[in-house]
Order: sequence, then structure tokens, then C-alpha cells
Amino acid sequence: GAWLDSHELPDSEGRMQRAVLTADDMARYSAQIELPVWGRYRDWDIAKCGAWTQGPVLLQSLALLDGLDLNGLDPHGADFIHLVTEAMKLAFADREIYVADPAFTDVPLQALLAKDYTSARRALIGTRASLDLTPGTLTGFEAQRRAMLAALDRLSSTDGAVYEPTMSHLARKRGDTVHLDVIDAEGNMVAATPSGGWLQSSPAIPSLGFCLNTRAQMFWLEDGLPGSLAPGKRPRTTLSPTFAMQNGQPRMVFGTPGGDQQDQWQLIFFLYHAEFGMGLQQALDAPLFHSTHFPASFYPRSRSPGQIMVEDTFGAQVIADLRARGHDVQIAPHMSIGRLTAAAQGADGILRAGASPRLMQAYAVGR
Repeated sequence: GAWLDSHELPDSEGRMQRAVLTADDMARYSAQIELPVWGRYRDWDIAKCGAWTQGPVLLQSLALLDGLDLNGLDPHGADFIHLVTEAMKLAFADREIYVADPAFTDVPLQALLAKDYTSARRALIGTRASLDLTPGTLTGFEAQRRAMLAALDRLSSTDGAVYEPTMSHLARKRGDTVHLDVIDAEGNMVAATPSGGWLQSSPAIPSLGFCLNTRAQMFWLEDGLPGSLAPGKRPRTTLSPTFAMQNGQPRMVFGTPGGDQQDQWQLIFFLYHAEFGMGLQQALDAPLFHSTHFPASFYPRSRSPGQIMVEDTFGAQVIADLRARGHDVQIAPHMSIGRLTAAAQGADGILRAGASPRLMQAYAVGR
């Protein structure tokens, strides 16, 4: 469009090529400090990054589950997996309609986390697996809801979903998103998920000293949608670190690589720890699952309705029970789902940390 035409730059042979960044764009950029979005679960307060990330889906999922009695369930049983999966489906459906850069789009976060809205959404969780994408309807956002559902219907296929960033492997070395959880001697806590310049797809540019961000692949190229590409706009990223307080005290930071799975794996880890009392490493080692029911954040935004990926560690009976409820269960090998890390300071003042042994280099270090 006109914006791209104004960003034409000469290549090494003098030919004009379209670009998405100019030197002026770089000069005018400055990092922003923003307030987090807060949610509550039992005696925990959870902070997530704002609505230009998918962070609010974890808060919505927790709000939905907070009205259910999970404590009496087997955390490795079919009832638990079913309820958590159905809650996530509802939260991620709302993500598709309402979550985008709030500097450009009115994001109704307060309404999405309101008790009445959450109660109405919770009532949709039944005994059978939902096969539909069911976003809520909010007053004043009806046209946006229709436009987004129509866009998804035009673009989304129903198989082959890619739930992590697409990158070409120009180098032999493979990599992943980085996540860090740090607690210092004074008790300051940081959770950070710095990711965007994939060395395999966007090698470092010698004259700049860094690689260009590749998260623009998450924009919509169709005009008029909350996530449509625009100058100065941030794509709705999947990057989603978490900070948690218990009884008003800073208690824990955690997160993971994993694209659309980040807030799914974090939700399950948090419930293992906060609801069922597992220690950090025990919760990180416990079996994991995730849904591929909702549209992926990455082009071509395909989805697999009703599908969940479940580690075989849950056992044949649990898997059979889930299938009987209508879930399309795909079985993953033992210890192959999730790449979480966490650090915490207990009420006793002791610092603890854990790292998942699954499929990556992850470490817990103290000094």
C-alpha cells in the first residue's frame, strides 16, 4: 500500500525495494514502560503483559477455573485435563476477536475479566469437548466480532496448524525462544521472554549489529481488523512471561518458549503448583498437554478443532476417557511437551528454582 511505497529503499545494485523500516523509524523508536494486567486466582495475584500480547488469556483461563472445584480432582486425570482444555478454548477464542495493540485498538480487558462475563462463559463448559470456536459477545464490539470470525473463516484451514513462529533454517544450528526467571539477593524478581530476531532466519546485519525482528509475521495483511498491519503498531505477540504474588507478597516468576502454547503450559504448571501443592521441579516434571483447537497466531492461522496433544505419561485409561468425551487426542512421547522454567521465594525466605528437562537447554542456577 501507500505506506510500503513510501518505504522504498535502494538495494546494493541501486534497485528500489520495499522495506518496512527506515532510518527515521529506528531513530524515533523508544522502549515503553507499561503497567501489567492483573488477575486473581484463590490467594494469588497474577501479573501479565498487556493486550498487545496473549498474556490476558492466562488470566481469563484462571478466572474461568476459579469458579470450579479443581482441588478434589486428580491433576493427572481426564476430568482435570477436560476442564482446563475447555476453559482455554474459551479464553483463546476471545483472544482472536479482542486482543491487539491497545495503542491502535480498543481492547475491552475489563469486560473480558468481569465476574458476570466470566460466569456466563464458564456455563458453556460442558461434559463434551467443544468443536466450535466460541468467542463471547461484548456490547459495542459486535461488528468487530463478525469481521474477525469472517476473516478467520476465509483464511483458516482445519489441519496442519503451526503454533510457533515460522522460520527458515539458514544456519545448521537450531534454536528457540529464550525465557529467563531471575530473583536477586534483595528479592527483586524478573520474568522475561526476549524473542523476535531468529538468527536462523534473519542473520545479524553487520552495519547494525543485530538481526531484524521477525514477529511481523503475526500481523494480518487484511485491512480493518484489530491485528492489521499499520505503521508503528505492535503485532499481537505470543511472548508471555508471568509474575505471581501470594497473599500480597512477591512469590514467583515463570515462563516458557512455545508460541501459542506458552500460556497453556504456564497455566497447567501454575495449577500443579498453586492448586495441588507440587514443588517447582515436581510441577515442571509432571505430564503436560495443550490444545490446538483455536487458530494459530502464525500464518496461515490454521486450527485443528477439538484436538489436544497429550503426553503418553497420562496413561491409556485417561486417553481413552478423553476420547470418549469427544477430544481428538494426539499422543506425544513422555517428556516431550513444554519447556518451562520457574523461580520462587517461599514464605520461609528460601529461594527455589526449577527447569524443565524437556527438549531444550534449561538450567536452574543459584549463587
